Amino acid sequence: VRFLERQIYNRQQFAHFDSEVGKYVADTPLGELQAEYWNNNTERLEYARGEVDRFCRHNYGVGEPFTVQRSVEPKVRVSALQSGSLPET
Repeated sequence: VRFLERQIYNRQQFAHFDSEVGKYVADTPLGELQAEYWNNNTERLEYARGEVDRFCRHNYGVGEPFTVQRSVEPKVRVSALQSGSLPET
């Protein structure tokens, strides 16, 4: 399970948090200062790291019985058509 938080300004992503990396990563020069600021804020960083458990794993557990664990055999019916039943082109 992976948590991604995207920071967007003026329709451009400038930074993001990736739970696999464990910190904020800059995507543009604007994001470098912001990512550094957020990474030095231990309270915000701990909160973002905890989101993978609080948000992602919780929601995965809620939806898993209806998505991952659900498998239904498809029903297929094949029938032959006579070649004379279709108009010629």
